[in-house]
Amino acid sequence: MALEDPIYDAVERLEWDERKQEDTPHKRLRQFTRRTALSGGAAGIATMMLEACGSSSKSSSASASSGGGSAASSIFGFSKKLKFTMVNHVTTNTFFTPTQNGAADACKLLGCTYQWTGSQSSNISEMVNAFNSAKAAGVDGLAISLIDLHAFNAPVASAISAGIPVVSYNADVPTNARLAYIGQDLLLSGQKVGEHIAALVPSGDVALFIATPGSLNLQPRIDGIMDTLKAHPSIKPHTVATGAAVPAELSAIQAYVTGHPNAKGLFAVDGGSTQGVAETMHKQSLTAKGVKGGGYDLQPATETLLQAGVISFAVDQQPYLQGFFPILELYLYNASQKLTGIADVDTGLKFLDKTTIKPYASTKSRYEGTGSSIGVQKA
Repeated sequence: MALEDPIYDAVERLEWDERKQEDTPHKRLRQFTRRTALSGGAAGIATMMLEACGSSSKSSSASASSGGGSAASSIFGFSKKLKFTMVNHVTTNTFFTPTQNGAADACKLLGCTYQWTGSQSSNISEMVNAFNSAKAAGVDGLAISLIDLHAFNAPVASAISAGIPVVSYNADVPTNARLAYIGQDLLLSGQKVGEHIAALVPSGDVALFIATPGSLNLQPRIDGIMDTLKAHPSIKPHTVATGAAVPAELSAIQAYVTGHPNAKGLFAVDGGSTQGVAETMHKQSLTAKGVKGGGYDLQPATETLLQAGVISFAVDQQPYLQGFFPILELYLYNASQKLTGIADVDTGLKFLDKTTIKPYASTKSRYEGTGSSIGVQKA
């Protein structure tokens, strides 16, 4: 008997049992998902039973994961062991832990490997050198965070001319020759944050904290906020640079608050500064004094203080997807001989408050960078 027969029989039996249920979108989605999972599993289950689950290795400067190659080849008809490189601007920043997890998981699924490299401090020269080294090594694809308007244009164009596909993630330059961008619409997110600020602080001085002004992973957010606040002349925004290191960001925010005791709002456009805002507001009991705060990303301290109501909101941009989708797209581009795989992906603009943050704060997972095991566990 064919392996698929009992699987399809199981699907039919389940749907027969559900025949009297109302035909709702939820029911149709459940049945579609079930068929996709079970029938897709049939194609590779025999091979996967004989294969190891995969392996991973990490060093101080790079990481790689592999496994699942036979299952992937049975689906895509492609067996080459591809090698990719992801170039990052702050390689040791904990924000990108789930991004690395996403890339590693995609590699395990597809049987490829990846290297994580770049700069620890947004040093453009170090990033360009890392990119060019990967190109010279003949990798099968590159993903890079385009934090500078001009510096990466020539290297990316050269790589693509050499037949190496390049996508950007987390930060983008639309005029760059990269094939696609995977990440948040940064300007739009800033505009929406500006709307939240205007609703929370109708008038007065508002501080806008940014780790590295001018960096294209952050500056568009500030620009978007400013665009929105132009329509609210009673609000006086002030941009404050905090630096790329989390301890320095906290010190800069504390110093600003000490020197500006009449500030009505404290808001940030990067994860480290948002954590610093939340911790400063908590330490100085600023929420009870009517000061409003908010920002981006879901560092554990930010989650805890958001749930406690110390700040009003945090924006999730799904960093896991910013690692998973670049690897997936680069793999499919190679496997399909350039016929498909490349697509812009907006990884989201989700505003979380003290209620909607609860599922994040009560669990640990690789998806949010708070756990190391597969799946989702209770915190």
